[in-house]
Amino acid sequence: MKADILIIGAGPGGYETAIKAANRGKKVVLFNGGELGGTCLNEGCIPTKCLCRDAEVIATFKEGEKFGIDDFTFAVDYNKIIGRKKEVVATLQKGVETMLSQAKVTVVNAKASFKDAKTLVADGEEYEGDNIIIATGSVSKSLPIPGNDLKCVMDSTAILNLEYIPATLTIIGGGVIGMEFASIFSQLGSKVTVIEFMKQILPPFDSDIAKRLKQTLSKKGINIITGAAAKEIRQNEFYEIEVIYEAKGKEEKVVSSDLLMAVGRAPKVDGLNLEAAGVNYSPKGIPVDDFMQTNIPGIYAIGDVNNRMMLAHVASAQGERALNVLEGKSDHLRFDVIPSAVFTVPECGMVGKTEQQCKEEKLDILIGTSFFRANGKALALGETDGICKLIFNKETGLLIGAHIMGAEAADLAQQCADLINRDTTLVQMKEIIFGHPTLSEVLLSAAQAAK
Repeated sequence: MKADILIIGAGPGGYETAIKAANRGKKVVLFNGGELGGTCLNEGCIPTKCLCRDAEVIATFKEGEKFGIDDFTFAVDYNKIIGRKKEVVATLQKGVETMLSQAKVTVVNAKASFKDAKTLVADGEEYEGDNIIIATGSVSKSLPIPGNDLKCVMDSTAILNLEYIPATLTIIGGGVIGMEFASIFSQLGSKVTVIEFMKQILPPFDSDIAKRLKQTLSKKGINIITGAAAKEIRQNEFYEIEVIYEAKGKEEKVVSSDLLMAVGRAPKVDGLNLEAAGVNYSPKGIPVDDFMQTNIPGIYAIGDVNNRMMLAHVASAQGERALNVLEGKSDHLRFDVIPSAVFTVPECGMVGKTEQQCKEEKLDILIGTSFFRANGKALALGETDGICKLIFNKETGLLIGAHIMGAEAADLAQQCADLINRDTTLVQMKEIIFGHPTLSEVLLSAAQAAK
C-alpha cells in the first residue's frame, strides 16, 4: 500500500497529526500498536486526572465543616472511582476513533517497523510512504538498583489499574508523576512517603513553588524525603516492601504495603528496526532538528520519542510543525513557551523561565509575587493556600516566566502562556482589566508588585 504519510503511534502526537494531514488532503496510514490515544489517554494524563479530581472532591468533603456542613460523613468506593475513570477513557477513545474515521485515516492495528527509509512492515504487510512520522511515545523508567524487578514494584500503569487503596505507599521519585499519585492516594487514605533524589520535588519547577508545595503536602500528612538516594528494594517475611535509601550520609529504611517507581519515562525506540532506515537513535531517544526531522530526509520524530519535552500538547504541536515542514509551510509555533502543570491538591502550573534559569543566563529581571490569601475569590472558595510568581525581563519589560501554586494554577499558567506568546510587557499587563472576583486577579497583583 502506498500513502503520502505513514505515522507510527496513535497517541496525541500521532492521531492528531494524522487527522490534520488527512483534512489537508493527504493519504494517511496510522499504525496503532496499542490502544488509541496512547499513553496520555490510556495510562497517563486522562486517567490520572480522573483520580486527581476524585482526590480533590474528597479533600473538599473532609473540610465540610468549613463550609457550614455539620455531621457530614461519607465513604469512598474505590470500585466506583475506577469505573468512572474507565468510562471517561472509553468515551474519549470512541471520540478519537470517530474523528479518524471521519477524516478517512487508514488505521492499522499492529506495530510497525522499518524495512527501509520509505517502507514500513506491519502484520506481514508492507506500506510505502513519501514521509514517515515516528510518534511511538515513551515507557516508564526504573532505577537500576537491586530489587527493581520484583513483582511488587509498580509503575504508573500498574498503579492506575490497582483495585484497592494501599494502606501505606512508598513512591520513589518526586517529579510530576510521583507527586500527583502521592496527592491522590494521600487523600484516598493511604499513608504516603516520597523519596526524591534531588534537593527539591518537581525539579523542573521554580524552587519557590516546589518548596511551597512540599510544605503544603507535608502538612496534609505526606512524608517527603528530598536529597535521598534509593539503594535497594526488598520484601520481608511479612510481604512488606522495604526501601533502603541514603540521606545525609546515613542509611535509612521505609516500610510499606505498596511501592510505586516514578523516576520518569524513556523514549520508546525498541522494535522499530531504525537501523534499516539509517535513523540515528540511542536509549535517550531519536535526535531531531527544530523541524522535527531526523538525520534521514522524509523521516520525522515527534513527542516523547525525541525526548525534547515529554508532554502530550508538545507532541501535538511538534506533529503540526512536521506536517508544515513536509508541506513547505512556515509557522509561528513557539516551543520556548510551553505551559505545564502538576495536578496535586493544590495544583501547580508554570510557563517560561524559572528564576534559576534567569540567573544562569545572567538576565536582569523583575519579580512580582502575590498570594492567594489576599484574593477575594480564593477566600470565597476556601482555597487560600497559594502563591503566584511572575518574572519580567527588566530591559525589555517582557513577561518571561510564570509560576503558580494554588486553585486553578494550570489554567492561570495557560493565561500567562497566552500573554508571553503575544510579547506582553509589564506595563501592558498592568493595563489589562481583570474581572472581579476571579482567581486571575493574582496575576494582576503579582504584576503590580513587580520590582
